[in-house]
Amino acid sequence: MALALIIDDEVDLCRLMQMTLKKMGIESKVAYDYATGISHLQAYNFDFCLTDLKLPDGTGLDIVKFISKNYAKTPVAVITAHGSMDLAIEALKLGAFDFVNKPLELSRLRQLVENALKVAENAHKLNCKEVYDPFSNRLIGQSNAITQLKTTIQKLARSQAPVFLWGESGTGKEVVAKLIHDLSPRCSANFVPVNCGAIPSELMESEFFGHKKGSFTGATADKEGLFQQANGGTLFLDEVADLPISMQVKLLRAIQEKKIRSIGSTQEIAVDVRLLSATHKNLAKLVETGEFRQDLYYRINVIEVKLPSLNERRDDILLLANHFISLIADDWGLAQPLTLSNEAAVQLTNHHFAGNVRELRNILERAITLADDNVIEAHHLNLPLSAANVSPDTPRIHEIQKTHEITENSNHPVLSIPSQPSAPKVAPLAEAKSASNSPINTSYSSNFFASGYKVKPNIQLAPTPTQSNHEALTHESLTLDAPIGSINAPNLAHLTAQEDQLPEEGLEEYLMNQERKVIIAALNHSGWNRTQAAKLLNTTFRSLRYRMKKLGIDSDSDIHSDSDED
Repeated sequence: MALALIIDDEVDLCRLMQMTLKKMGIESKVAYDYATGISHLQAYNFDFCLTDLKLPDGTGLDIVKFISKNYAKTPVAVITAHGSMDLAIEALKLGAFDFVNKPLELSRLRQLVENALKVAENAHKLNCKEVYDPFSNRLIGQSNAITQLKTTIQKLARSQAPVFLWGESGTGKEVVAKLIHDLSPRCSANFVPVNCGAIPSELMESEFFGHKKGSFTGATADKEGLFQQANGGTLFLDEVADLPISMQVKLLRAIQEKKIRSIGSTQEIAVDVRLLSATHKNLAKLVETGEFRQDLYYRINVIEVKLPSLNERRDDILLLANHFISLIADDWGLAQPLTLSNEAAVQLTNHHFAGNVRELRNILERAITLADDNVIEAHHLNLPLSAANVSPDTPRIHEIQKTHEITENSNHPVLSIPSQPSAPKVAPLAEAKSASNSPINTSYSSNFFASGYKVKPNIQLAPTPTQSNHEALTHESLTLDAPIGSINAPNLAHLTAQEDQLPEEGLEEYLMNQERKVIIAALNHSGWNRTQAAKLLNTTFRSLRYRMKKLGIDSDSDIHSDSDED
């Protein structure tokens, strides 16, 4: 039978809690002051502890500190008077797993006790690592940052305190939130993730709290809100910084009172939800500028966890890469396993990942598609030139404006990969002036494939206003026949920023548009036969199919013949 310790100076309240626990099959010991409570803790092996914050000879915070230091596996919850929320939050930060407000609601007390027993059970399960590894294939890495993060997650799983996850985009905030939920006593209930920035502001209250039928135009039936769906479980608010101020006020009350009211309802509903939140923005600065409420910030930021970027854990890059290669191969049904060449591994390790783990997976998906056999070479990664041997602060060729030039080649019509940087070519002064005053030509004719042309993106470097004609004409024209990792960047000392010559949609979107136009031109020329179009583009059918899916190009595969797929 489980054994609980109750520490409170109110005799009647202690008796009420003892009777409630007795009906649940739990024995209890009572202490009316701090000294007696410490004595009981040293004499008995308790499954959990309930303590009031105010005691005659001490405080409940002292009890929490003592248990966290000497009996870390024993869950402790605090009992708070109405209006002492700040003290309850302080107790959570010190190690208390939850709190309950006075006057006590028996249903809430029973729920807290059940959660406390589950915390003790989960703690025992986590100790049996030979049977149960909670991080297997979920949080990959052996670096110091990841090892410390795993330890933190296990501690947070025991608590019911709100957790704020802060880190760059793509660092795995939702993965960490799901792990905290799965290792907590709430693992059998729902984990409800929601992107706050994706909900229209006018629908936000209905989404979070639900609504009653007929409460507004279009409300044809009752609807449960996210808080109700996550009742007994965990609600994960991703990009919480995008919440409008009006919604922040309502969310604050729901967190503090643990009650919500649906739109059109006259009654409040009690909800038991653990709140996890995350953002890539600096929430403290948003509080300073008035874009985020300070009181809500302190409610959701009881415990803050900073997630390391992939650039801060480079020892894990190859582990993650091999993990993703295995996952992608399984998802795509590839029969033979793929491996990274030594050069590709070096380039990945030295690459600056602006998109973190998400960018790494995208790079590997592209590389697997472009790979000719079971070995992923460096050029399949299609990384910027500076990835292997130039620091992130060095100007990169792919950041300069690109124009497209069609050069004649009667033997092999080939389309170069748009995102791979190509050789710079210096235009004569007259051509440079004309190019700077005209828009970028991004159109392709659908009949150039039949003429034996090779599409080759070249970089046109126009001379600066201070550069003489002689200097402009004496620059050499470079070609990129060698693999991308084996050439040096051109001299960019004479370049100036020409804002009007850069694509407004940004480099990635601009290159995708060019790729889309060339693929459509090849499909039109081949009568939308993807196999023939792939041959015209000198690429594999699998690569073309991947690019069409990525760019949103309909293939009408049931109509056109692709029987000779390779």
